[in-house]
Amino acid sequence: MAKKNSRNTKGRIVSAAWKLFYEQGYDDTTVEDIIFESETSKGSFYHYFEGKDALLGTLAMIFDEKYEELKATMDPDMNAAEKLIFINHELFTMIDNSVSVELLGRLFSTQLVTRGEKHLLNRNRTYFKLVQQIVREGQSRGELRTDMSANQIINDYAMFERAIMYDWCLADGEYAIAQYGDRMMPMFVKCFLPQNN
Repeated sequence: MAKKNSRNTKGRIVSAAWKLFYEQGYDDTTVEDIIFESETSKGSFYHYFEGKDALLGTLAMIFDEKYEELKATMDPDMNAAEKLIFINHELFTMIDNSVSVELLGRLFSTQLVTRGEKHLLNRNRTYFKLVQQIVREGQSRGELRTDMSANQIINDYAMFERAIMYDWCLADGEYAIAQYGDRMMPMFVKCFLPQNN
């Protein structure tokens, strides 16, 4: 039971932090604000995080919570290409509605300079497990090409998605990322379809 409570405490801190980062801005959010919003203690906060900067890498956790939701709500009758486009649309809609350019930019910058684990590339993330499941099922059903390995397709898809997010950050969020993804992702996913399509 203690493990579940510890996960809940850490999750509450992460959720509160990202809510405040979005509403108040990263620089204007203090550790005390996060502790108050999460209804936890200073000891709990510092048990999980060295400070506010350590929370930047947890955006991947927020994204993965979204993917857990999507796994449960995704229409099983969609083909693999439709599923890949759907999860991208849902992620980008979430970014449009609750992740600022500043926060996503900070996440990318921490990933560029980190010496340790790069959260965005962690293959144990729900994101990669979900994409892998979609791709492998799609290949076995003949919906996706098999002259590329599942890992190649997964890597290319993830790289393209990160490229769109990075470009959105460079453009300072001057366009809706979900709308842009809705235009670009179907064109990109087409390259994963069997060659006779």
